[in-house]
Amino acid sequence: MAKRTNMNKHTYLALGDSYTIGESVDEADRWPVMLAGKMTKNGQPVASPTIIATTGWKTFELQAAIRERAEELDEQYGLVSLLIGVNNQYRKLPLEQYRKEFTDLLQYAISKCATGAQGTFVVSIPDYAATPFGIKEERPEISKEIDLYNEIAQGICEKYGVSFIDITPVSRQSDPALVAEDGLHPSGEQYRQWVEVIEPVVNGVRRSPSD
Repeated sequence: MAKRTNMNKHTYLALGDSYTIGESVDEADRWPVMLAGKMTKNGQPVASPTIIATTGWKTFELQAAIRERAEELDEQYGLVSLLIGVNNQYRKLPLEQYRKEFTDLLQYAISKCATGAQGTFVVSIPDYAATPFGIKEERPEISKEIDLYNEIAQGICEKYGVSFIDITPVSRQSDPALVAEDGLHPSGEQYRQWVEVIEPVVNGVRRSPSD
């Protein structure tokens, strides 16, 4: 079958896990949905995102889902985002496995973007140590490991010329309003704060002369 090419630069593919699908928040409060809305309001139209994400997914499970939906995803998008890794950290999977699979996922994300690395961006892994769930766990160790995962992801992004957007400081605020009712995932308010960090970076890329 010939590969389809979507010439609509306003389409958006969001790849990830619970943080991208918005576990415990309404659809309107998912950060990719809010990002598309904010960019559209600011003069850079973005359609409702196609989201490939499920709570609990590790890197290899996202890869498997992509393979299963290959025909559905046989087009290119104006924007592609990637946020993955917290479940690798939580399950204590090998760091080298994350490095390899994250690299493969980033290469895939770049390949799905009509402008390649320019229109692809990675969002850092938030730190759940500040949540009621995280406080019951080994909080300092969680934060240390999240930093290590983000350091790996940022290094890979730099290698491929992809924007790495750090929202982790937002997740480390001790504010109950930033945590969903499940005591673990971000609330809609936290996701709104993420978008305040993400949108200027992505909008700046969209306004570049080569767009």
